[in-house]
Amino acid sequence: MEWNQIPLGPLQTNCYVLSNENKDCLIFDPGEESGKLSGIIEQKGLKPLAVILTHAHFDHIGAVDGIRDAFSIPVYIHEKEAAWLPDPALNGSHLFKIGKLIKARPADHIITAEQELSIGEFTFKILETPGHSPGSVSLYFRDAGLVVAGDALFSGSIGRTDLPGGNHQQLLESIHNKLLSLPEETEVLPGHGPVTTIGREMDSNPFLNGF
Repeated sequence: MEWNQIPLGPLQTNCYVLSNENKDCLIFDPGEESGKLSGIIEQKGLKPLAVILTHAHFDHIGAVDGIRDAFSIPVYIHEKEAAWLPDPALNGSHLFKIGKLIKARPADHIITAEQELSIGEFTFKILETPGHSPGSVSLYFRDAGLVVAGDALFSGSIGRTDLPGGNHQQLLESIHNKLLSLPEETEVLPGHGPVTTIGREMDSNPFLNGF
């Protein structure tokens, strides 16, 4: 499996495109610039199968409709944030006054629990990792040794918890119970900033002191 990190939009939110040898791909968190993202996908000759959202803050969903329409693919999101997609007051674009209100149509598939999910030839584990937001999930690809962590865990930092629905203690518990339990060599693909590993964050992340 190969993956590409594509920072998009004014907050440079990381979109990830994971592809296999057949050129099928999954798209995670298309935050903005649907034309740019579509162009990269087409240039690489990839065949998208789905959009999967780690959570529904505005900077992670701005290109959802553009991408789903360009490639006629479904969208997945956790049930606790399904209502956020069409509602700027919930997804934060109203709160942050970014110059436009971000809306997306409802998702096609609702994630209701931790489970192993297969889309095409991709199989991965959905981990519920709330705290940054109530419906945050991380997607663990055991065979590839990587986890798409959204805004739960960053290189040297963790997600903010001062937004509506955020909970600092819950986030720490999510990181400890769900992410730090993964093999230390697991690559962490975060929603912002550079890629890291579970082991590196266990050793040096100042927000995880005591874990």
